[in-house]
This record gives sequence, C-alpha cells and structure tokens, in this order.
Amino acid sequence: MTVLPPLREVIARHGLDARRSLGQHFLLDANLTARIVRLAGDLAGRHVIEIGPGPGGLTRALLESGAASITAIELDPRAVAAIGELAAGSEGRLRVIAADALTVDLATLVAPPRQVVANLPYNIASPLLVRWLRQAAAFERLTLMFQQEVAERICAAPGGGEYGRLSVLAQWICDVALVQRIPPAAFVPPPKVWSAVVRLTPHALQPDAASFARMERLTAAAFGQRRKMLRGALKPLGGEALLRAADIAPERRAETLTVAEFVNLSRFAGEVETRERRG
Repeated sequence: MTVLPPLREVIARHGLDARRSLGQHFLLDANLTARIVRLAGDLAGRHVIEIGPGPGGLTRALLESGAASITAIELDPRAVAAIGELAAGSEGRLRVIAADALTVDLATLVAPPRQVVANLPYNIASPLLVRWLRQAAAFERLTLMFQQEVAERICAAPGGGEYGRLSVLAQWICDVALVQRIPPAAFVPPPKVWSAVVRLTPHALQPDAASFARMERLTAAAFGQRRKMLRGALKPLGGEALLRAADIAPERRAETLTVAEFVNLSRFAGEVETRERRG
C-alpha cells in the first residue's frame, strides 16, 4: 500500500493556502474525516461524488471505504493538481473533474447507486443543496458539511427563527438529520463559526420538476417578508383566496406553517395555475 505524504506537506508543496473567495477551510484530522465517511453509511458498491476536496483529507477517507468509485469535483487548479496525485495511486477508483460544481449535473457523472459526501465550500453550499434537491431521486443519500447556522436551518422545526425556505424544501424532499457538530479548531484555517454535518436521505416518492419549481416560488414569497401575514406575502400567488382554499388562516406567518401545510398550499396553487392556463 502506498504511503501518503502528510496533508500539510501536500498543502505546502502545491501552495494550497485556503482562499476565502473559494470558501475553503480544510479538514485534515483523519479521525474526523473517517467519522464523516462512517456517518454516510455503508458505501460498499456506491459511486460517491465529493465537492471541493481541497488537499484530499476527506478523499483519503473515502478511498479507505468500500466505495466503488469516488469522483472529486474541484474548481481550484492547485487542489486539482494535489488530488491528481492521489488519483494516480488509486487504481482507477478516484477521478478528478476540474469544474465549478454549480454547473455540473451530478446525475450524469456516475451510475447509480450514487451518494454525495462533501465538506462543501461555505460560499456556495446552499445553492448547491437546492440544486441537488431538484434531482434528489438520483441520489441514495447526501452527507454534507455546512456552516452550523445553515445546518440548523435545514433541520429546523416550524415556529423558530431558523425555520425557513431551506427547511421546507429539504424536509419536503428528504429525511434530514444533523449528525455531527465540528468546532472551528478542526479546520485549517479555522473558520469563525462551528460547522455541522447533515445527512439527507431522499424520500421514495419525489415531486416532478413543475411541482418543485412551484414550491420554490411559494416558499420564496412566503419567507421573503417574514414579518408579513401570509395574505400579504402570498398576494401575487393568490393571497387570501389561496390560503382559505387550503384551510390556512390568512393571518398566519410563514414560520408557523408545517411542511405538510406548505405541500397542501402548493397543491392548491398548482390547481390555480392550471385553471389560469386553461383560461
């Protein structure tokens, strides 16, 4: 078995200082990266996609799992070179793609069963998640690290300040669980905030693209002005008439609605759209 150089040596050799513009904070603790991989469940035979591998700490842990293959997507050319060295000794199990993850359709990269396991760049984590939720049926599971604040929003229950659009979309599409909190000191360089790992397991039944787009519009309007009653926030989408049709009091605010109530509301909004198209 090839003896790998220390990650700090890899960072120094490739001039891989973390860049804020790329949302980079590297996780070098092998015990912690191994734990994150275990949290993803049994990876035997799975094709795993990693986003933003940096110097390859998590990538090394994934290679030690039973994953059939690992595909690493990296924008930073310095990290592409570093991971390329790791790929050269992986006997074909690791592939490196130099690309912006926001432009890549993950479902086209590898055959199922697919999983995503990643320490996401902070600056694009939420847009990436929403993009993947749109095609969640393509994935067996997503095990993702976010800033703790974002992780708590994803898993938040109705009624609190953390509950919002991301909560509704994620919980509508997946079973979600915050499974690990990670202190700033675990990273190089340490961020100013804690991080957390969220495990998302897509539901067996998934909405079609039109339904997802409608829920995006609905939640964007509902949470866009949180202090407004829903009859005002949703006025462009049907307002009070829509709410009464879904048996939701117009005086309520978005953060009080359960995911099930949003699903019901979206269904009625879809019926309104259909009637309007038919004229």
